[in-house]
Amino acid sequence: MPAHVPPVPPVPDALTGLPAHLVELFTARLERWWPDLLAGLAVYPDPEAVARRVVDLAAAGFAARDAELHHLDLRRSLAPDWFQDPAALGYAAYADRFAGDLAGVAERLDHLEGLGVTYLHLMPLLQPRPAPNDGGYAVADYRAVREDLGTTDDLRALATRLRARGMSLCLDLVLNHVATEHEWARRAKAGEAEYRAYFHLFDDRRMPDAYEQTLPEVFPDIAPGSFTWDDEVEAWVWTTFNTYQWDVDWSNPDVFCAYADIVLHLANLGVEVFRLDAIAFLWKRLGTNCQNQPEVHALTQALRTVVRIACPAVVFKAEAIVGPRDLPAYLGAGEHHGKVSDLAYHNGLMVQVWSMLASRDVRLATYALQQLPPTPPTTAWITYARCHDDIGWAIDDGDAAAMGVSGFAHRSFLSDFYSGEFPGSWARGLVFGENEETGDRRISGSLASLAGLECGDPWALNRILLVHALVLGFGGLPVLWMGDEVGLLNDLGWATEEGHADDNRWAHRPRMPWGGDGRPEDPHGLLPRITALVQARRGTPHLHASVPTRVEWPEDPGVLLTVRDHPLGPMVGAYNVTDTGRSVTTAKLRHLGLDGRVLDRLAPHRAPHRLSSVREVELPPYAAMWLTR
Repeated sequence: MPAHVPPVPPVPDALTGLPAHLVELFTARLERWWPDLLAGLAVYPDPEAVARRVVDLAAAGFAARDAELHHLDLRRSLAPDWFQDPAALGYAAYADRFAGDLAGVAERLDHLEGLGVTYLHLMPLLQPRPAPNDGGYAVADYRAVREDLGTTDDLRALATRLRARGMSLCLDLVLNHVATEHEWARRAKAGEAEYRAYFHLFDDRRMPDAYEQTLPEVFPDIAPGSFTWDDEVEAWVWTTFNTYQWDVDWSNPDVFCAYADIVLHLANLGVEVFRLDAIAFLWKRLGTNCQNQPEVHALTQALRTVVRIACPAVVFKAEAIVGPRDLPAYLGAGEHHGKVSDLAYHNGLMVQVWSMLASRDVRLATYALQQLPPTPPTTAWITYARCHDDIGWAIDDGDAAAMGVSGFAHRSFLSDFYSGEFPGSWARGLVFGENEETGDRRISGSLASLAGLECGDPWALNRILLVHALVLGFGGLPVLWMGDEVGLLNDLGWATEEGHADDNRWAHRPRMPWGGDGRPEDPHGLLPRITALVQARRGTPHLHASVPTRVEWPEDPGVLLTVRDHPLGPMVGAYNVTDTGRSVTTAKLRHLGLDGRVLDRLAPHRAPHRLSSVREVELPPYAAMWLTR
């Protein structure tokens, strides 16, 4: 160990009485990860003191972990790439809208297993404040489950059943804020100095006004501003998202230790993946937008190191819906390379998928995706076409300018197109979060409605399959949003449910329509076709997430070309984003490393293409191909 690193602390008292082999195991992990823990905690004045507190918490969590979870830790330590495997497939849903409650979810696992799911993300189910609660993201108690969904015992039982079927449970961990009803906020209101220090509190408007000069508004129409006066705490409180969500102060090491303890508690219930919600906002710095600050990555490294010591089966997923230039750092860059989150949402890919479909042109997407630096090979992007949230058009002005278009104009076009206002649009989305000052408009809508199925467009099913093929074939860990596998449309009655009228994102969160056979209703016959895409991915080793994806400049502006240079040979993805037939020349395929007989992994029963006897490979409208030797 380098001389400047303080020595590893002695064996914590919490390990007393454990079998010798477990004490040895914990000690070995601590020795391995101690430098990374200290480095991440260097944001605090006395990192060693904080690290020693955290080690005691990790030891207590390790000692309380049951034998089955210790066994999972061992298996994951031997196969740390488990989430990078081509067989890995995610699925995200609200538990109540999927199956009523946690017990209901446990009864619907046959559908998920049949689809090929290995990772189930259940949207916020920890105890929130009463409505309004930002869809559950205003957490009042991290150690309790929403009463209508079940109990922590039900959560543990579901995690156990998922694990038996080879599925990992992912839960949201809201890091930036808590509900005003949370114990920390209540004790701050009661005047306890320890808990007042958990929050950003200001006696007057001087500092809030200074911060507001550079802070963007997240919900300008329903929650303008970033500070709220609270009579009980007698201060202005930092409230980035809503007045009832108080931002916590991560510059206080007590906050870090509190969240570390929460993670360890939930991990011992069987949670294997934590979606780190609103992670970009954790650190506040005057004169900035208070997003993506360097301390965010250091603190995530430290929190990740805690689980590496106590429960290494656990992985982190960064919910960082930020600009393309800021995104890669959430998987680790520079001194934090490979030490931050294991997974991060590829928001840029999702945005570019919809941009390509609307414009029927892949050139802006190609250029934008080419600008992203490679990610650490031990990490993976979450690739997805839709999620629970609205779509914000993260089109970088520099990328747009490089392609000769206006970023503002293109974002406006996309909002017009996907709200159905643009002439000839087949999309049926809803405008969300319109900012009249900046002209920014985001879009709500289900994948099927945005792809044209709601209005009966004849190419809608082809678009849906193309989008899934692209998300599944790009690399990373693909995650499907509940109902997309059967083409669920917007819920036209979204506003009639209590607490939903002010948030049209509920339009793309309909309830799952289960049939009498225990399978979801599938009026368009999508499920077997999407399941076939999943199976094709499972059988394509080129899609292991450690292999980077290179986006190639297109011959045809209507065809996106991706290349994965795998040791077995290249895989070329070709995606026609138009409603007319296109092609890829054999000369281009040879340039990308393919020659001789070329197999389309999405059509394995079709005869291979003989590149020596044809000049081009044809792509029908909205078709996709995964081509390998």
